[in-house]
Amino acid sequence: MNTAISIDTPAHLQVDNITVSYNGTPALRQVSFQVPQGTRVAVVGPNGAGKSTLFKALVALLPLREGRIVIHGLPLGHHKECVAYVPQREDVDWKFPVTVMDVVMMGRYGNLGWFKWPGKHDNRIVAHSLDQMKIANLARVPIGELSGGQQQRVFLARALAQEPHILLMDEPFTGVDASTQEATLQLLDRLREEGVTVMVSTHDLNLANTRFDQVLLLNRQLIAYGDPTRVFHSENVVKAFGTHSLVLNGTNGIVVDDCCPPDV
Repeated sequence: MNTAISIDTPAHLQVDNITVSYNGTPALRQVSFQVPQGTRVAVVGPNGAGKSTLFKALVALLPLREGRIVIHGLPLGHHKECVAYVPQREDVDWKFPVTVMDVVMMGRYGNLGWFKWPGKHDNRIVAHSLDQMKIANLARVPIGELSGGQQQRVFLARALAQEPHILLMDEPFTGVDASTQEATLQLLDRLREEGVTVMVSTHDLNLANTRFDQVLLLNRQLIAYGDPTRVFHSENVVKAFGTHSLVLNGTNGIVVDDCCPPDV
């Protein structure tokens, strides 16, 4: 059977009843949802809700205890080169001795195959990715010398170099300057025009409400998924964040006192 992925096949993401565990304890329980190609989804929930766990499961960094994930009509294992993952910055070893150019070129490795070196085409894509994120002048700089905002731009450039059909971004707006946040949002706008599916985890509920097509509300299980105006109903917010949440004037006044353990 031919399992090659065609770029003409819609990058429809289907998650069916998945359970993911750490040391035998479920971090996500029986989560199901579908994302049409080109949709921009905000993944929100309290710390410890399983947002990072979901993203790691979507790129097969964590095994599924139950359920299945289907992309391009194929199960996990057939689609790694078309899904790009931008982790939280604290998950990265910034002391590793590589330059900005080295990191961005890593986005091309899944397209190269075994024992192949990057060619002119790969170099052009990397250069264009650096230009898009306005960090071409940092190409030879070691990653350990970058600011938080510059680090974020490097990993976005790496994701762009991968030419993904689906982009997963874990807390990209945390600890970055306003210009980097705006550059990230502008990038999301460009990717929407190209039909790239984007899932972004964020603690900014108002941003999720105003800049995303769909919201996926988690607290170790799926609380709600759909249009922001429907998801950010007071009952759903209380289910996700507990009684430490308050909804005023619809979604424009969500106040959350998030006192849960760190996110997983």
